[in-house]
Amino acid sequence: MYAKGIATSDGQPINIFATLAHHPKVLKRFTTYAGFFLNKGLLPAREREIVILRVGWNCRSVYEFGQHTLIGRRVGLTDAEIASLTRDPSAHPWSVRDMDLIAMCDELCEDDCVGETTWGRLADTWNTAELIELLLVAGTYRLVSGFLNTVGVELDRGTPGWPD
Repeated sequence: MYAKGIATSDGQPINIFATLAHHPKVLKRFTTYAGFFLNKGLLPAREREIVILRVGWNCRSVYEFGQHTLIGRRVGLTDAEIASLTRDPSAHPWSVRDMDLIAMCDELCEDDCVGETTWGRLADTWNTAELIELLLVAGTYRLVSGFLNTVGVELDRGTPGWPD
């Protein structure tokens, strides 16, 4: 009935989708839009998840962070990397490319704009289409985090919360 990743092991929709189902037209369009980034986007999955997890942390959305902890693990992020996304990034041996993604998320969440220095470094690594997608992923999951926090969507059974 529900695709893998949007349903629990017993076939029930995960809580975000059960909540969005109160507005079926939004649910349909949201799953198409957000699902594009997760299934058909240009970004490598590992880097996409770094962005989503850091935005989830910056927005203090435990639901978003928990769901994407599971996805992040599936795409190769270690538990140490995931945990470090809740801390000062300089305390972890991130690559320059990863640090640029983290800086982008921090700047976007701080004042809705990526600074010139960070943008320039990103533009040296990512093509124009990928840059657009990076911003849309970060912005989309910022919006989702605000939605989840505001309506109080609870963690699904078996979904981790914040790392220790």
